[in-house]
Amino acid sequence: MTDIADQLGLKNHSPGETPGDRSSVAADTVAIEEVARDLPGDLIIVLPVRRMVLFPGVTAPIVVGRPESIAAAKAAASAKRPLAVVMQREADTDAPSPEDLFEMGAIAEIQQYVVSEEGAHHVVCAGRDRVVLKDYAPDYPFLAARFEIVKETPEKSPEIDARFATLKERALTVLKYVAGAPEALVMTVMNMESPGQLADLVAYLTDLESGEKQDVLETVDLKARLDRVLKFVNYRIEVLKLTHDIGKQTQETLSKQQRDHVLRQQLRAIQQELGEENGAAEEIAALKERIEAADMPEETSKKASKDLARLQRLPDISSEYGMLRTYLETLTELPWAPPEDKPIAIEKARQILDEDHFGLEKVKKRILEFLAVRKLKPDGKSPILCLSGPPGVGKTSLGRSIARAMGREFARLSLGGVHDEAEIRGHRMTYVGALPGNIIETIRRTGARDCVMMLDEVDKLSASVRGDPASALLEVLDPEQNAIFRDNYLAVPFDLSRVVFIATANVLEAIPGPLRDRMEVIELPGYTDDEKLQIAKRYLIERQLDANGLTDAQCRLTDDAIMGVIRDYTREAGVRNLERVIGAVMRHVAVQAAEKGETRLTVDRNDLAEILGPARFEDEIALRTSLAGVATGLAWTPVGGDVLFIEAARSRGSGKLVLTGQLGEVMKESVRAALTLLKSRAGALDIDADLFERSDIHVHVPAGAIPKDGPSAGVAMFVALASLLTNRCVRSDTAMTGEISLRGLVLPVGGVKEKVTAAARAGVKTVLLPAKNRKDFEDIPESARNELAFEWLDTVDDALEAALKDC
Repeated sequence: MTDIADQLGLKNHSPGETPGDRSSVAADTVAIEEVARDLPGDLIIVLPVRRMVLFPGVTAPIVVGRPESIAAAKAAASAKRPLAVVMQREADTDAPSPEDLFEMGAIAEIQQYVVSEEGAHHVVCAGRDRVVLKDYAPDYPFLAARFEIVKETPEKSPEIDARFATLKERALTVLKYVAGAPEALVMTVMNMESPGQLADLVAYLTDLESGEKQDVLETVDLKARLDRVLKFVNYRIEVLKLTHDIGKQTQETLSKQQRDHVLRQQLRAIQQELGEENGAAEEIAALKERIEAADMPEETSKKASKDLARLQRLPDISSEYGMLRTYLETLTELPWAPPEDKPIAIEKARQILDEDHFGLEKVKKRILEFLAVRKLKPDGKSPILCLSGPPGVGKTSLGRSIARAMGREFARLSLGGVHDEAEIRGHRMTYVGALPGNIIETIRRTGARDCVMMLDEVDKLSASVRGDPASALLEVLDPEQNAIFRDNYLAVPFDLSRVVFIATANVLEAIPGPLRDRMEVIELPGYTDDEKLQIAKRYLIERQLDANGLTDAQCRLTDDAIMGVIRDYTREAGVRNLERVIGAVMRHVAVQAAEKGETRLTVDRNDLAEILGPARFEDEIALRTSLAGVATGLAWTPVGGDVLFIEAARSRGSGKLVLTGQLGEVMKESVRAALTLLKSRAGALDIDADLFERSDIHVHVPAGAIPKDGPSAGVAMFVALASLLTNRCVRSDTAMTGEISLRGLVLPVGGVKEKVTAAARAGVKTVLLPAKNRKDFEDIPESARNELAFEWLDTVDDALEAALKDC
């Protein structure tokens, strides 16, 4: 054989070599015929094929492309010898060796050999018997091996006959569902009498994986082979039925739920075969562990387990799968376990409050009382605190201090501009993109069921077509109800009773009554100048030094400079703008330090004009009130108290009253009431009664771009008109507030604390207040009480006596 191979120009190969070099050489057809005729009778030509199994009794076309395979096909065809068609173990092997082939194949007779115009070789082979290949012979231009034919002994038994009849019936059912199935094939199946041939034919026709077909080929036992093929056929029938039903859109045999179930089962079976189900299985197993470890209440745990079971039945590519998985992940991330009671040290809490905030003694006292009650009765129903006051007075930082004093997590939830009820209660899970409400989401983010949650700007909530979020907060802020708070997304109760809720607001009147009724209001007044000085020295300067990269050694602000910033450049109830202006001073110093390398710079009050520009505010009270007809009133605004100037002027006319300054209806009524009261007392005040008929009176409140309203400027209106018509001036260091009646009584007003604080901030020395507001005296900050003198008014006569002087 070696000489023959050399004559054909082929290299010699031993059985252990890889015949890769062999396939690169084309064999001469005549020489191959000679080799095939001389081939011993105990050897058979082997034709390796990829992803194809030839069964006995089956005729099938085979495309031959590799040179060695072409040589084998030509040899068998020319010598009219049978060949063994054997599948490769790995389809990607281009030059298979004996080790790369299965041991069992099928002996086939070549019925037709065709070479197309494109040069492709086609062989039509008819399978005859199963064959086992043993020793491969070397030195041939094709694979050749010794072989043993597997003889099948016909079996007759009731089990075989039953399986044969069932398989024939199932095979005909498959052909019925296959569109365009040849009638000849149907007749062949119907007339077939050999169980083994039927099993081989059905296995060949069914779209099984090549490995599964090889398993059928190697199953010699007839009963086992019939069972294996029956299993494949039954699966194929179910798939074909479902395909037929879906294509026809009919519900005659299967309901939609049943069909979906079967489809999912089939998809899961396919995923298992492809090894693609491991990821989803691991994910579900992890969710199950997290549910068991979450320590949920019984009702929640049952729902989570039920939803997990439903998740297992869903294909992981469906949208419902992702929605349900996200829901279960949210459930497991919430802190369901009861929190441990953390000790509260009242002395340490007092120290923390004093460290973080200067002044606010009444507020600190109430907070310490709140903490003391929580310490003595941890499971009690604590009140919901609402810190009310102008911006920049420290409401949010007080909440942080409370959390630090209690040793709990702090979470801030901004409610400003929220106009959708779902922001509080969440969306139902059935909606696309559904999420839990901000309350539950904040607790999930902090991971603590006993956190201190600050509901910031609760007065800025607004109703819309999407509902009223303020109404949704009623359940959240009610200690009697929030133990079973039900978020729409969770759809199970969640206990909020251990959460310490602290709300903040600027304007209490903007909070709906039922919601305000659920909270205990702690009012934070504006700061006086001395308090601002201490706050700046203790907190603001240090913070701005750090923010601007400076140290204490590089920059120092004198007390006089700080007070100059407070009085000349900022006028506010809080200290937020004060910190900004101090930051501007620090930035100026930072430029000097970076550019000139100066290591120390002291900023005094005289330096402020160069750094910040001219003073923004002046002490205009004395300037404004130096003329008759001008009085200083006190007003309450959402950002704290403020001074209000009332100007009155008289001109020749016919008794008209002109009002300007964008006054509201209530304030206009106060001016008319003051004028009427003044007319009624003209004689007692030495005012010519005819003067009202011969003059037009114009009352103006400056800052005309700002709307103004309310009855509390009545005293100031009366004093300004009396000053005008009696030609007496109002004391420049005096401010007043109070509502008047037509009988001359001074009635009480609100916002006394804010108004008095604003008066002290503006440099006023004497404040005129209604006598019926004496009860509010204790609420006025002690520093303001020490700075100011107070006159208590029962009637307008008391106001004129205290406020007017000769010009």
